[in-house]
Amino acid sequence: MSKASWIRRSGLGLAALVGLAVPAAAGTLDTVKQRGTLQCGVSEGVLGFSAKDDKGAWSGFDVDFCRAVAAVVLGDASKVAFTPLSASQRFDVLKSGKVDLLARNSTWTLGREAELGLAFTGITYHDGQGFLAKRSLKVDTALSLDKAKVCVEAGTTTQLNLADFFKANSMTYEEKVFPSAAEAFAAFEGGQCDVLTRDQSALHGERLRLAKPAEALVLPDVISKEPLGPVVRSDDFPWFTVVKWVNFALVNGEELGISSTNIDEALKSQKPDVRRFTGAEGGFGRALGLDADWAIRAIKATGNYAEIYERNLGTESKLGIPRGLNQLWSMGGVLYAPPLR
Repeated sequence: MSKASWIRRSGLGLAALVGLAVPAAAGTLDTVKQRGTLQCGVSEGVLGFSAKDDKGAWSGFDVDFCRAVAAVVLGDASKVAFTPLSASQRFDVLKSGKVDLLARNSTWTLGREAELGLAFTGITYHDGQGFLAKRSLKVDTALSLDKAKVCVEAGTTTQLNLADFFKANSMTYEEKVFPSAAEAFAAFEGGQCDVLTRDQSALHGERLRLAKPAEALVLPDVISKEPLGPVVRSDDFPWFTVVKWVNFALVNGEELGISSTNIDEALKSQKPDVRRFTGAEGGFGRALGLDADWAIRAIKATGNYAEIYERNLGTESKLGIPRGLNQLWSMGGVLYAPPLR
């Protein structure tokens, strides 16, 4: 008997069928609201993305994204509990439900979604893998690294890309694998290898951590695409949608010229796209299970995308990394978000 025939004979309507097919269960959004705290997984320490100071305070690009989500969902950016996770444990901890969201400079790949049952909510940082080399090697390009000793973190796309790069260019290397980024860095600084490979954004921070930063340089070569973004479990579409649109709101905020310094002006605007953003029109917050001013709360808490970037990675930070690809599409970059309408 077909499903349609069974429904007709049983006398069940569509509403009853939906009730049978989807058992009532609290989603992540409801769980976070009831708990009153967002559980966010971050790195164990990547300068500019997520790092803890000597007083225990977290800061960084990924940290600010978590705070924006907390502000949207809970109305308070401080209601976040940060859990530092290694590369090898991050996805298992997310799948187990111990964190609600993973914002840990993680690369979006097919395997991680299809095989692990995870969902990336978008790209927050367009990165690429590179190399930090000792100046004593006297090289200025990655194509001169034949027979080099390379430190790399285990269980990462970085390790896989490293093998691909040397194979594709008919070069050999001695791989030095370490269970954590901190151990790989320590080995590089201690002389166990000539080169450290990571995402370029992280390498700029690692160079500054060296006792003598001038003795190393980040090579210009970019050997991979590393689209970094927040990750959630794939079995909760409403939560996925909320986190995804927080990302888009930060980008749209920059594009519309709405920042943490001109919130009051935005609230008075008569421009249709700004009014939709502030919640004065459209009612999109309700569709997300949020209040009307959800997007404004994100901007008020952390600033728009540009403010978050410049504070942690760009001109206002020690790293001083140019926006590059992470500039708005209208200004030469690839940053592009669907409209709020």
